[in-house]
Amino acid sequence: MSATIHGTGAGATRSRQGTQEAALTVSNVSKTFRLPHQQYHTLKERALHPFRQRTFDELHAVDDISIEIPEGEFFGIVGRNGSGKSTLLKCLAGIYEVDQGEIQIRGRLSPFIELGVGFNPDLAARDNAIINAIMLGLTRAEAFERFDRIIEFAELEQFMDLKLKNYSSGMQVRLAFSTAIQVDADILLMDEVLAVGDASFQRKCFDEFTRLKAEGRTIVLVTHDMGSVERFCDRAMLLERGRVIDIGEPESIARQYNDLNFKVARREQAYAGLAPAPAPAIARLHSARFESAAGVPIVSIAQGEPCVVQMEVLFEAEAHNPVFAVSLRNEFGVTAFAAHSELGYGDSGHFRAGQLATIRMRFDNWLGPARYTLIASVTADGPSPEIYDLREDLGSLIVYATETAGGIVDLPHTFEVERS
Repeated sequence: MSATIHGTGAGATRSRQGTQEAALTVSNVSKTFRLPHQQYHTLKERALHPFRQRTFDELHAVDDISIEIPEGEFFGIVGRNGSGKSTLLKCLAGIYEVDQGEIQIRGRLSPFIELGVGFNPDLAARDNAIINAIMLGLTRAEAFERFDRIIEFAELEQFMDLKLKNYSSGMQVRLAFSTAIQVDADILLMDEVLAVGDASFQRKCFDEFTRLKAEGRTIVLVTHDMGSVERFCDRAMLLERGRVIDIGEPESIARQYNDLNFKVARREQAYAGLAPAPAPAIARLHSARFESAAGVPIVSIAQGEPCVVQMEVLFEAEAHNPVFAVSLRNEFGVTAFAAHSELGYGDSGHFRAGQLATIRMRFDNWLGPARYTLIASVTADGPSPEIYDLREDLGSLIVYATETAGGIVDLPHTFEVERS
């Protein structure tokens, strides 16, 4: 078996005309972990059983993956937990040595892979930012020159002399992300960058993605957020159990990811006796997303602006008066808003087999600043409706505001004060 990583360093040039050269080439890469059946936690345990045979299970975290990512492409990697996404990214970053295959890297690479990696908790943010920037390829002079920009973006001016061990996880991720985007890297590796941090910082991440994409940087993003994949990525790849399911257009990959999640969830519920075996499909959620009032896909919105949830439903059999429903869940798993067509629209009418319906739910957005995930469903009409299809985490929306009272919603209101 052979395992090789090649890189051309910071001096690589970009190809802007004609056929773009590959920034990342992954050829038949595999990574396997050995999981021992018997684990020794102390020297005493090992000394007491010196001749006990150790047996292992093999976990094929990355299994014969080949991809080519051209310079300037925004490439998404998606998959369920345990599919091998993060392991593949760590192989690209050189954190893991591959067991088989070859990785070729053209240009300077900046990884943002795991919270706190490369940071010393006993050093102040100032020292950590400079050391990390130097490790990512800046000279000492460049690191000092860009320090103010790093701290300003991270909004940590008041805490730059505080030791990192006293930082919250949100503060640490802001510092790490701010450092990673300041190193002029040709290739950025991002692993669930939006999973930590408040709504304001996540919106700044979205803005940075837009800027970096416009500059022609090569970005590889691992995420569970299909809204981000459809909004930013040029192509995406779906992984399952370490193998490639498909590589293609973001919308197609997002649909396949949601289909896979739905099938697995239904199968697990059936095994647990919580749900009947899947019945023949009546309707299937084809896609769902957030839009502005003008019909433009969005991933963030200011509080007070009107918002639209758009979903497409494909009917595979005839249905009469199906009910369409959406709900928004915040970062703490609390349902902040829910609506269904029966309440706000009435009878939806008759749909024939093979018909594709587009449903838009419009609402005045007075949600509190936070990140919200979208849950959508289509059910039969009636007091005990049959669920035709239900999908969670179809997309996400960041709501931002200049002021907030701190509730789940900030409803428009007035105060009156009378004095006697």
